[in-house]
Amino acid sequence: MEADERRRRVRAVRARLGRGGPTRARGPDPERVTLPARDCDLLRDLLVAEGAQTVVEIGLAYGSSALAIAEALLTTGAPRPRHVVVDPFQRSAFADAGLRLLRDAGLDDVSELIALPSSLALPRLVADGVVADAAFVDGSHRFHEVFVDLYFLRQLVRPGGVIVLDDDWTPAVRAALRYYEHNLGWTPLPAAFATGTHRRVADDPAAEPVPRCRAVRLPDPPFEPPFESFQPFC
Repeated sequence: MEADERRRRVRAVRARLGRGGPTRARGPDPERVTLPARDCDLLRDLLVAEGAQTVVEIGLAYGSSALAIAEALLTTGAPRPRHVVVDPFQRSAFADAGLRLLRDAGLDDVSELIALPSSLALPRLVADGVVADAAFVDGSHRFHEVFVDLYFLRQLVRPGGVIVLDDDWTPAVRAALRYYEHNLGWTPLPAAFATGTHRRVADDPAAEPVPRCRAVRLPDPPFEPPFESFQPFC
C-alpha cells in the first residue's frame, strides 16, 4: 500500500472516531479521556516537524492520540516506523477499542501494544536498547507514577527529543514534569500547543486557563546535576 493511501486510511479512521466516538465504550467516559481532535492535530504536526521515526506512548484508551501519532510516523516517511504503546487496561477497561481502531487503520506493522504497567514496560524497553525520538504520556495521573514514567522516558527518548504530556492542568502531572524542567534541563515548547484546548489548573475557577498538553525538549547532551543543586519544583 502506498504511503499516501495509508495516511488516507488513518485519517478516515480518525474522522470516524471524531464523528461517532468509539464503537466499543465501557468504563471511562470517552469525552473525558479522549484527546481532542485539535490537540491530536498539534501532536501530529509536532512529531512531523521533529521527523519522528520511533514514538513511545503511555495510555491507549480509545485511540485518538495513537492514530495521530501513527499518522505522523507515516508522514515523516520513516523506513521502519515504530509506535510502542503501553496500556495494561486496554482490554479490561476499554474493551480493546483503541487497539481495534489501530487495526482498522491498517497499522499492525507500525503500532504495537505492551499490556503491562508502564513501570514494568518502560525499563524493559530500556534494557532492550530501544531509542525513541519522542514520547506521549497519558497514563496514570498520580504524581509518583508520572514521575517514574518520566524517569524511564529520559533514558528512552534520545537527547534533544521531545516528550508531550496530556493533562498538564492537573496538579500531580504538573508537579512531576516541573521537577524535570527545574532540575534536569528539560525545555518547555510553549508554542507547540498554544492553540490547543485549554483548561484551568486544578479546575479552579480563579486559575488561569493553560494548554491541556505540554511539550518539552530533552537537553543535548544530557547531564546529571550534582545533588547539591536540587531546585524546588512545586
